[in-house]
Amino acid sequence: MTTSSATIVVCDGDETGQELLDESLRAMTPELLGVDLHFVNYDMSLANRRRTNNDVVREAASAMVETGLGLKAATVTPPEMGGVGSPNRLLREGIGGSVIVRTGRRIPGVTPPVVGTNTPIIVVRMAVGDAYGAAEGREGDAGQGSETAWRTEKIERSVCTSVAEYAFVAAEASNGLVYGGPKWTVSPTYEGMLKEEMDAAAARHPTVTYRPALIDTTYAGLMTEIHERTLVIPALNRDGDCLSDLVLAMFGSIAGAESVVLSLDENLRPKVAMAEAPHGTAPSLQGKNVANPMAMLLAGAALLDQAAGKLNDPSFHDAGTRLRDATLEGAAEGFRTFDLGGDSTTSGVVDDVIARLRASK
Repeated sequence: MTTSSATIVVCDGDETGQELLDESLRAMTPELLGVDLHFVNYDMSLANRRRTNNDVVREAASAMVETGLGLKAATVTPPEMGGVGSPNRLLREGIGGSVIVRTGRRIPGVTPPVVGTNTPIIVVRMAVGDAYGAAEGREGDAGQGSETAWRTEKIERSVCTSVAEYAFVAAEASNGLVYGGPKWTVSPTYEGMLKEEMDAAAARHPTVTYRPALIDTTYAGLMTEIHERTLVIPALNRDGDCLSDLVLAMFGSIAGAESVVLSLDENLRPKVAMAEAPHGTAPSLQGKNVANPMAMLLAGAALLDQAAGKLNDPSFHDAGTRLRDATLEGAAEGFRTFDLGGDSTTSGVVDDVIARLRASK
C-alpha cells in the first residue's frame, strides 16, 4: 500500500447509472489496486436533487474542489420546465471545469463499425459556454409565418486556451497528432478564437504534428481516412458533444469509453478531475444485470491516472493501468455484455475484472 492517499467524491446517480457505479466500485478497492482510496458519497439521485433543490449538487462540487477528484454515475434529467434540470452544468461550473476529454479506443474482440478505425480518437471539448446556457428567444407571429428564433452564444478566451493546450498535451503524451478544429472560415470572430488558441498552442508544442481542419472536413475525415496515429480533436462545446457520440459509436458502443471533466490551474495543469460514464441511465435495463460496466470501470481508471498527477505518486497511474488492462483484456477474451456481442452479465464482467486484478498483484 502506498503512503499517498486519494479521497474521491462519489456522486450517486439514478437507475442503471447507479447500478453500474456500485458494480464498478467493487473493483476499486485498496486491496485490489494497492493504493489508498477513500470514497465520500453524495446522493445525486433525482429524488434527492429535488428534495434539496440541488444543494447536494453544489455541496458535491465544493467537495471535489477540496479533494481534486470525483467519480459520477449517470443521472436522470427531468423534462419539466423550471425543475432541477441536469446536475452536469452545476457540477462543471462548481469545479470550474473548462475541458471535457472523451477517448474512443478499439475495444478488443469488437470489430469497429467504421472500417479503419483502429487508433484512439480523443475529443477535447469546451465544458462550458457556446450553445449551452446561451440566451435564446423567439419573436414574431408563428401563425403568420413571421416568427424567428435567436440565440446569443459566448465563448471565453481562457476556455479556448485550456482546450487547445490540453489537446497538445494529450497529443504529446500519446504520440498523436492534433487534428480538426472549428469552422473558423465562416466565423472568424467567434469560432476563430479557438483556432487562434490552437495556433498558439502549436507554437508552444513544436514537436506535435498539427493538422487543423474545419469541423465538416473533420467529420468527413473520421469516416474516410485511415489514421495510423492517435487523433486529438479540440472542439467547441456543441461540436465536441456531437463528435464525442460519433467517435464512441465508431468504436462499437458509447458504453465503451469514459469521460473526464477537468478544471485547470493558472499553469494549465489539471487541478480538479471528475470522471464519469458518458452514457445515460438506460431505464429499460434497470434491474436486469445486463448493462455494460466498461465505461464506468474505465472512468475509474482515468481518475486514478489523474490522482497520480495530483499526488505526484506513480503508483496511482500503475493502478489505473491495471484496472484499464483488466477491463480490456476481459473484453478480448469474451467477457462482454450484449451490446458488444457478448452474453456476460454486468456483475460477471466485473467479477472477471476483479479476478484479473487479483492475479496481477
